[in-house]
Amino acid sequence: MSLFYHLTDLGDALAATKKKLVHRALISEYLKTLPPDEIAIAARLLIGRVFPESDPRILNISGSAIDRALEQITGTPLDWNAIERAVDVGDAVEKWLTLRQHQVQGEPLQVLEVYQAYEAIAQDTGAGSQERKDARLRELLARATPRQAKYIVKHVVRDMRVGVGEGTLLDAIAEASKLPSPNIRRANQVTGDVGEVARIALTEGEFGLARLSIQIFVPLKPMLAQTADDVADAFAKMESKFALEYKFDGARVQIHKRGDDVRLYSRQLSDITDSLPEIVDQVRREIHAREAIIEGEVIALASDGKPLAFQEVMRRFGREREIEAMQRGVPVRLYLFDVLLSDGAIFLERPNAERWEKLQTIRGDIDAVERVVPNDVAEGERFLKQARSAGHEGLMAKNLASPYMPGERGKHWLKIKPVITLDLAIVGAEWGYGRRTGWLSNVHLAARDETTGKLVEVGRTFKGLTDAEFKSLTEKLLADKISETRGTVWVKPSIVVEVAFNNVQRSPRYPGGVALRLAHIINFRPDKSVGEIETIQRLQELM
Repeated sequence: MSLFYHLTDLGDALAATKKKLVHRALISEYLKTLPPDEIAIAARLLIGRVFPESDPRILNISGSAIDRALEQITGTPLDWNAIERAVDVGDAVEKWLTLRQHQVQGEPLQVLEVYQAYEAIAQDTGAGSQERKDARLRELLARATPRQAKYIVKHVVRDMRVGVGEGTLLDAIAEASKLPSPNIRRANQVTGDVGEVARIALTEGEFGLARLSIQIFVPLKPMLAQTADDVADAFAKMESKFALEYKFDGARVQIHKRGDDVRLYSRQLSDITDSLPEIVDQVRREIHAREAIIEGEVIALASDGKPLAFQEVMRRFGREREIEAMQRGVPVRLYLFDVLLSDGAIFLERPNAERWEKLQTIRGDIDAVERVVPNDVAEGERFLKQARSAGHEGLMAKNLASPYMPGERGKHWLKIKPVITLDLAIVGAEWGYGRRTGWLSNVHLAARDETTGKLVEVGRTFKGLTDAEFKSLTEKLLADKISETRGTVWVKPSIVVEVAFNNVQRSPRYPGGVALRLAHIINFRPDKSVGEIETIQRLQELM
């Protein structure tokens, strides 16, 4: 078995450089040193993924559980004020254990036993499970060096911040196995488990990868879209004829059917079958194929049949109790838009137009999304107006000749959504990582309560700024610093930014009860004072 410190040393080496070629080389060399039964585990842990994406297990360890474990190990609660500029919880834990001169207890940790401890934590439920989870976490941290403890905590909170994502890991797997990168990526697309791809590539080679294919009840990563500013921009970006479809403010679902057995998977590949029994019954009744993998969108409906906002349909996802009451309170409707498999025939490589035609032959009485093939911009604009009038977000543009590319955000699909902007104030920011190490990013945005005059936080974003802007913003925010807690610098509000966003949704997480979805900064507004920013009441009206 391999020692855990090799994995954590690699994590620090990755975090120390921004060069992707170096990342790839470091990971490649590490993967080649591992025994076969640890390759999948280590590959996932490198990007902060304990279990495969479609695996429903979660560690479910809170920040307070981490605090309790540290207090029991060191005899003193973690004091953030005694730590100098921790960028995240893992970094804070390393600094705190170092400061407290933590002495490692027991034998050195090994990768496999750390993973087995994670499995035991995830599987522990019922009476007394919190105490047992706490005990296992405490045992791990007690046996860990401060650096190893940092990465255990990073795995627990699923926030690695070493500058490496799945794409770099896939390139490293290709380098280590000496197999073509497209073959590695394709295998990852159809399995949805980068760890298993790494294991098979390094132990079975090309023949092993060739066996991997799309399977019923193994969810695929969804194909993703780039953005077009408007219909005219979509015409300019598309290389050939394309269709326009309604873009719903709903939740994407991947539907797998074999006979009467139907399973539903979320965009994150989670099994949500039990949450939507009416959709399961509809698929079982209507789909004219014994085996099928189909994609669609589920939207929530108001009493007048109009679509409700995204957060309403999300009230149905993941529900395990009071399902019948939720069905009455939040009725939903399914719209289909793609087919990936039908009775043994795989459609991933088939053009979008052919997949659409196949969908019409098997969907029965289930609705398909509204769709047109526009001849010109004017026709597309009319269709966009129609979609907006019906209460939907906007449009999707899809190249009629394009294959289905799981997990890829390519130019074959474009999303077209009208953009709303608001002027908001920055009230805080979090220390960045990867390319943004040493800069404040992920800024906290606030609106003004017109009744009390107080600023109310409504969201966070790190999107929209250049490296130069992050650097300049960091200097300005530090000059206005009020306090710092858990890697977040809170500031005197003085900077106003123009923020674009997808929509406003209800959120108990924020004191105003609302939050911006998919926010990004598009401009600084030095011409505006904090007293001129948007009000929380206006955001509530936009829900």
